[in-house]
Amino acid sequence: MRVPVRNLAGETVGEIELSDAVFGIEPNVAVMHQALVRQMANARLGTHKTKKRDEVSGGGRKPWRQKGTGRARQGSTRAPQWKGGGVVFGPQPRSYAQKMNRKMRRLALRSALSVKAADEQIIVVDDLNMVEPKTKAMRAALESLQIGEASALLLMPAKNENVERSARNLGQVKTLHAQCLSIRDLLGYDYIVMPRESVSQIEGFLRTDE
Repeated sequence: MRVPVRNLAGETVGEIELSDAVFGIEPNVAVMHQALVRQMANARLGTHKTKKRDEVSGGGRKPWRQKGTGRARQGSTRAPQWKGGGVVFGPQPRSYAQKMNRKMRRLALRSALSVKAADEQIIVVDDLNMVEPKTKAMRAALESLQIGEASALLLMPAKNENVERSARNLGQVKTLHAQCLSIRDLLGYDYIVMPRESVSQIEGFLRTDE
């Protein structure tokens, strides 16, 4: 699959061949869905918690003697029936993590990239760099690439402080390292913008499952 290469002014300066093994496969929707659910589940903290009777304060001694008071026997004020006592069968911290093997995770990424490529939502630029961190310059570059107000994911081959600072005030734009691809980001943004070097990195680690 050949796509045009543009500069930040929106002009076509060449072409690049995208690997069909990464950008041109038949999308596996089921695996994409499973990968998205897994990522969202793994982001859950599961920190909701109530205190059990051995965790609440107080209750160090027996409230009253066992017999002779006419009241029901009680062993501790930390018991669930007491105000301020422990909670029975309350929520406890847990892990929501889901497992998914590497081949399936990479298949999901290739499927998402193939969907974007088929919809012509992948934009390759010759170089993605900013002379200085300017939000105005980043907005102008996106408008030149005919992205406008649509959301965009900028896949960078390496850390670039100027690009990150130029994009962080744009709510619909996110910068991400090319080797840190996630299914949620690929499906959550309208356009994928990346320089040639990012294409090489992505094809390098997604072309095979070895």
